[in-house]
Amino acid sequence: MNRAEAERTRIQAELDAQRTQRQRNVMGQFATPGPLAVEMLRSARDLTHRRTGGLKFMDPAFGTGSFYSALLRVFGRESIAAAYGYEVDPHYGLPASRLWEPTGLQLDLSDFTACRPGDHGTEPVDLLVCNPPYVRHHHIERSMKRRLGIDATEQLGIRVSGLAGLYVYFMLLSHRWLRPDSLSIWLIPSEFMDVNYGAALKEYLLNHVDLIRIHRFEPSEVQFDDALVSSAVVWFRNNRPSPGSTPEFTLGGSLAEPRLRRRLPRDELGRESKWTRFPGADTASDVNGATLGDFFAIKRGIATGANGFFIMDGRRAERLSIPRRFLRPILPSPRHVKRDVVATDRDGVPKLERPLFVFDCHLPLEVLERTEPRTADYLKRGESEGVSQGYLASRRDPWYSLEGRDPAPFLCTYMGRSPNGAAPFRVILNRSQAIATNVYLMLYPKKPLRRELAGESKERRVLASLNRIVETEWETSRRVYGGGLYKVEPRELASLAADALVDALPQLESAVPGQMRLAFGGSSGVPRT
Repeated sequence: MNRAEAERTRIQAELDAQRTQRQRNVMGQFATPGPLAVEMLRSARDLTHRRTGGLKFMDPAFGTGSFYSALLRVFGRESIAAAYGYEVDPHYGLPASRLWEPTGLQLDLSDFTACRPGDHGTEPVDLLVCNPPYVRHHHIERSMKRRLGIDATEQLGIRVSGLAGLYVYFMLLSHRWLRPDSLSIWLIPSEFMDVNYGAALKEYLLNHVDLIRIHRFEPSEVQFDDALVSSAVVWFRNNRPSPGSTPEFTLGGSLAEPRLRRRLPRDELGRESKWTRFPGADTASDVNGATLGDFFAIKRGIATGANGFFIMDGRRAERLSIPRRFLRPILPSPRHVKRDVVATDRDGVPKLERPLFVFDCHLPLEVLERTEPRTADYLKRGESEGVSQGYLASRRDPWYSLEGRDPAPFLCTYMGRSPNGAAPFRVILNRSQAIATNVYLMLYPKKPLRRELAGESKERRVLASLNRIVETEWETSRRVYGGGLYKVEPRELASLAADALVDALPQLESAVPGQMRLAFGGSSGVPRT
């Protein structure tokens, strides 16, 4: 490590310590580790075409300059004709500017997404390397999200989902800074390879540039000590892709020596919705038979926005004098549900060690002040403590009115880890009237299956089949995050092959593809909202 990099590392640690973890999460500030930055710039050196007059470089999310430091070490100052950086936060930008000023860096303390080539003397570049801010969509102001979406559509003709994080816009809007044949390298969350809002990046990589390679780190290979996110490195050139191009997918190990590697035809990537299947999968996923979505309406459990306020046990509810009619049974987190069958008492409350209830009231506060003053006092306390100003609560009217859900007879855990390759998810049979929070997916049988579920033996048969499906199919439809944390979304669970369920209930065989859509018709099993 040279002197400048040692000083940058010291400054980075000092500045990070002055911010809380929450502040950096909101801003998406997760610094690139120095060794990884060097690896990425070494790969750039191997791929960069020599430029007469030297290389023009840019980092749109500069931070303290991890990539710029690596650039100087790998390429040497004599090879750099110009270097531009953008950093929106002066907390990091001002110390970085003082550190790198002697090297000729032009660092602009501005919002990169609002800038254009030519601003302050900047020009399009030959090499752009970036670890963009990992800001989740709910931390992006609506006006900013609207501006970013319009810019992406006007520039590239790509429409971006409102659920996209800031890193998606960073990559798309960087296109205007790229010279023909220039090289871009991005360190971004690997979630874009699977999630619906990642479609914008996939469209860009397949149709607007020449995708060279995507390297995905193993779930256990977390690149950031302070962010639980699985990462990917993406390389592409600003050239139109050729029809026969075969981007490379690599997995695990280092960038120079990955554990797995495989080239894939671009048209095959266009047909595949989940790119994390590669390089391990042989072919694109294709479920031709019945899927769980044919038998179940699947919805995520409710999101309260403040479980500590809305969810309580019976003793606390009694102390607060909250009437029983404003309380609904709700299941605790999966680690407190030890068995795969949740039994019930006569009132529909789960037979668990500590039954929980969720506050469920839609009456206006002025009505409660007259009829249930103690309940009104509790809600006023929520207002004074800021619960009503939370992201979800502030969008509800009244702020304490939660989503409507009917109890679901089957529940699937939403996230989990996979020790020794075991399935990270499990399915639970719910015989109570409890609903669930968003750490579960709620499975509501559609009419053909509902007709077959009379009797305990069939319920247990379905439960066994669902757990068998999750155990055997989970790797084909899930998302993976840093540290080996897996998640499955409603659509992903619905896409799993349901052959085991049809085998368990042969009466459902008439509802196989071809006849299935007609037989299942409407969605009378969809829960209320």
